[in-house]
Amino acid sequence: MSQLKRVQQWATFARVWHIYDAAWQNPFQSAELLKKYLMGMHKPIYHPMNDCGDHVIVINTADVALPGDEWKKRVYFHHTGYPGGASWTLAWELHKKNPTMVMKKAVYNSMDRSLQRRYTMERLHLYPDANVPLNLLENVSNQIKQLRPKPKRLDEYKEEEVREFPKLIDLPKSYIVE
Repeated sequence: MSQLKRVQQWATFARVWHIYDAAWQNPFQSAELLKKYLMGMHKPIYHPMNDCGDHVIVINTADVALPGDEWKKRVYFHHTGYPGGASWTLAWELHKKNPTMVMKKAVYNSMDRSLQRRYTMERLHLYPDANVPLNLLENVSNQIKQLRPKPKRLDEYKEEEVREFPKLIDLPKSYIVE
């Protein structure tokens, strides 16, 4: 085997580290995207019984955005395994307890019920903010593009950008501003 082919084969089977910013993203749509990288579906050697997935670091999970009134209506089930151990938790309560749990459950439920689902989830690294250990950041070689652009707040715009924005209405000169 030539050295070029050997390097090409090594690159094909290597586990790559990706980073994804979940701020202002829908966790269920993000889960479908992240599932492809965790299971290795983006690789040409993918097979459902082949464990060829990559590592994914997800930052800013505390800033995910559920659509509509999903924070109040979505319910998560948990069972301790003991009699009477069933509980249902609303999304906002679960997010308040652990800001990474909504994204974790979305990714877990997006995967098919395969035997490798638990081992695949071990390659998912979730952080509520942008503080990631340096030993993990050293491994990152790819950034996964966000599904939706993050909107800017009004205080993030420069003063000249605000002034140059087209006016919707011209106020009369007699208008009093307090």
